[in-house]
Amino acid sequence: MEGERGRGFRNQRTYETMVGAGEEAAFHSRYERALERFAQSLEGRNVHESIIDGRAVATGRYVTDTSPIDTELVIGEFSIGGKREASSALAAARRAFQTWSVMDLDKRLAIFRKAAEIMHGELFEFAAAITFDNGKNRYEAVAEVDEAIDFISYYTEAMGLRNGFQEAMPPAFPGERPAVAMRPYGVWAVLCPFNFPISISTGMLTAAIITGNTAVLKPSTPAPLAVHMLYDVYERAGVPPGVINLLSGSGAVAGEALVSSEKVDGIAFTGSKEVGYRLLASALRRHPIPVIAEMGGKNPAIVTEKADLARAVAGVAASAFGYSGQKCSACSRAFVHELVHDEFVGALLKHLARLPMGDPRERATFMGPVIHRKAMEAYGGYVAMAAKDGVVHVGGEVVKGGSARGFYAPPAVVTGLPEGHPLLKNELFLPILCVQRFTDLKDAVRRANDTDYGLTAGIYSRERDEVRFFFENIEAGVCYANRARGATTGAMVGSQPFGGWKGSGSTGVGSGTALYLMQFMRQQSRTLVD
Repeated sequence: MEGERGRGFRNQRTYETMVGAGEEAAFHSRYERALERFAQSLEGRNVHESIIDGRAVATGRYVTDTSPIDTELVIGEFSIGGKREASSALAAARRAFQTWSVMDLDKRLAIFRKAAEIMHGELFEFAAAITFDNGKNRYEAVAEVDEAIDFISYYTEAMGLRNGFQEAMPPAFPGERPAVAMRPYGVWAVLCPFNFPISISTGMLTAAIITGNTAVLKPSTPAPLAVHMLYDVYERAGVPPGVINLLSGSGAVAGEALVSSEKVDGIAFTGSKEVGYRLLASALRRHPIPVIAEMGGKNPAIVTEKADLARAVAGVAASAFGYSGQKCSACSRAFVHELVHDEFVGALLKHLARLPMGDPRERATFMGPVIHRKAMEAYGGYVAMAAKDGVVHVGGEVVKGGSARGFYAPPAVVTGLPEGHPLLKNELFLPILCVQRFTDLKDAVRRANDTDYGLTAGIYSRERDEVRFFFENIEAGVCYANRARGATTGAMVGSQPFGGWKGSGSTGVGSGTALYLMQFMRQQSRTLVD
């Protein structure tokens, strides 16, 4: 993995950097001014069309996007695309591929450097839009934009350091000059999630097009705005028309029309396991196509009797309830040794009582709303199930956050559920943490692995042998030990490759690495005889 971090790459870390420089007040004022500007922009009618071959395409059909903070806040009207628009977008991408795929590498990479520069200059504008559209607090919204910039910068440097993944090979016979070139597949469908609408979308899209492919980008229905802003950044940076095409609409119609087309050469997807599996099953066509799918997790944290409990409580709480548990890497299960179980639960409840919940636009807010009414209803159903089959220590009631019209679900901590219970097996994507007792670490790891998922996992122990056993036996692609900033969340581009095993990922290769880029290309052996 030599050079994986690159020669000049540095993670953004805007909040930490500004605080370290004595500029915390400036951080808050810049974000709050961006909030004000965004709120003012909502006063008129904001219509966002699909964009095909560089031109807005009006379908005449729209879906209204409202904020989970307050459903009377209308973010905009987004066009509803279908088969016709999907076909046109794919055709435009195919035409653009002919020139984009053979563009001089240095010229192509200059466009991505410009894109990172533009996004960095508008970081707080992006963060404010994310807060309004999907309900993240300022710290997580800014961190998400940081990650998007990191993806662009890291992938740009990785391509440059490796000369676009072209390499001379040693000759087997005199007079031969063999070489290996990684070449793009063609046209990719890029399907974006609501929970990280700028960072994950940027990561998937950038990997696709920086390697010479073209793309049709489909935003999520619950939070589409940041993806439209991403398209705008790349357009201003100089990406030619047709290289990126933006298709708005539902997954059932626009998304299905896109991924089912024979014109698609590859699919990049982040979302549910059920949808991901369907995409994988559809990959066998006239020619098999690659499907890079990140499909969620049921992520455990193990707290042994030799843990630093204060660190464990902080890390589990951050990962279980940050962004209301709506992360594929969220900690949804905690296995706690019986000798410290009650102490851990008591400390966790006290910790949660000190974490403010409400309107994410407020400076002190830790946890804002869930994404929509359907999620709120699912939360109520799951908590009722937990109360019936176990003990709900906190959570369950609806909290009035910034508005009675928002979707505010408080942290729920559940104990006493029987093994095999649905809440212990299924991804909930909500602020619900199930705590279970254990007496033997081997048994805890076995139970932690007893799920279809294998994305992230964490352990808290001062005993090195316990940590070593955990790393060697846990079935997860991203693992942490003794991390107070997050038991199972918080992977950084260039440092911690992010990708899952089992039902959490289709390739076993994580994003934020050069290896991730290689998945968007195929190998070609070239031999020239003098």
